[in-house]
Amino acid sequence: MKYLCLAYEEENVLSTLSRNEWDILRRETMSYVEELQKRGQLITAEPLQSIRTASTVRVRSGKLSITDGPFAETKETLGGFFLINAKDLNEAIRIASQWPSARLGSIEVRPVDGGLNEEKRY
Repeated sequence: MKYLCLAYEEENVLSTLSRNEWDILRRETMSYVEELQKRGQLITAEPLQSIRTASTVRVRSGKLSITDGPFAETKETLGGFFLINAKDLNEAIRIASQWPSARLGSIEVRPVDGGLNEEKRY
């Protein structure tokens, strides 16, 4: 089954890492990406640009509203994602827990639905 893992981080925490700390975190992440690829569990992984580049789009009563930045006012923001194959939620959680940036932020793990189901909304 596919699981989308959303990596939430505090940009200011990552920004305050020393060059050495950043290099270590990056090497750990790339090594883990390689390991998951070899096991056939990683479908894709992508970082996102800074929240300063984000726009939130809403349409209400036919009117478009665009707001700079993310919708939620939180310290942790979506920093990237990875899509994995796992046999069940427990395995997906184990995989997410070993993602190096989980030590600095959080990883939301959500099963991917097989398509838009006419019978249910959520």
